[in-house]
Amino acid sequence: MITIYDAARCPFCARVRIALAEKGVEHELFAIDLSDRPAWLYGKNPLGKVPVLEEDAFVLPESEVIMEYLEERYPEPALLPADPAERGLARVQVHRFDDLLGDDYYAARRGDPNDLEQRLAELDLGHNLFVDIAYVPWVIRVPALLGLELPPHVEEWLDRLSERPSVAAELDVVAALPR
Repeated sequence: MITIYDAARCPFCARVRIALAEKGVEHELFAIDLSDRPAWLYGKNPLGKVPVLEEDAFVLPESEVIMEYLEERYPEPALLPADPAERGLARVQVHRFDDLLGDDYYAARRGDPNDLEQRLAELDLGHNLFVDIAYVPWVIRVPALLGLELPPHVEEWLDRLSERPSVAAELDVVAALPR
């Protein structure tokens, strides 16, 4: 059985929760209090970050890597396209997440100067489920936690994606988060 060391408020964990749901992989979540991380967590990830996947003696941190692992371990249903070039481009878009959205999202969360609205306006999503899963946790949190409106094309993308049970479940998680 797969165990995911998880925190509901963490969008990186949300990536993994959504990918697991899309693939229908049975798992259990072990909640970590991010304001009081247990010392043993550092034995599973020296950075003390979640998510961490554990399966028997195998331990794997980092949401991007966990998503890749799940795609290889459970190939059906596929989240990445069949074409190798398209898969490569999808991986690049996920790898560049911080440049394309993450850095400005976290700057906005801290109240620092940011270009989040510009980054959202430039987002080009909806072409690849793997990429969509990698970005949607933050997009969901923009209006919910930051109070910003999404650009129309991003709102439409989110509406379409929200029809998927995995994303609808994450919307419920975010709705329950303390503000």
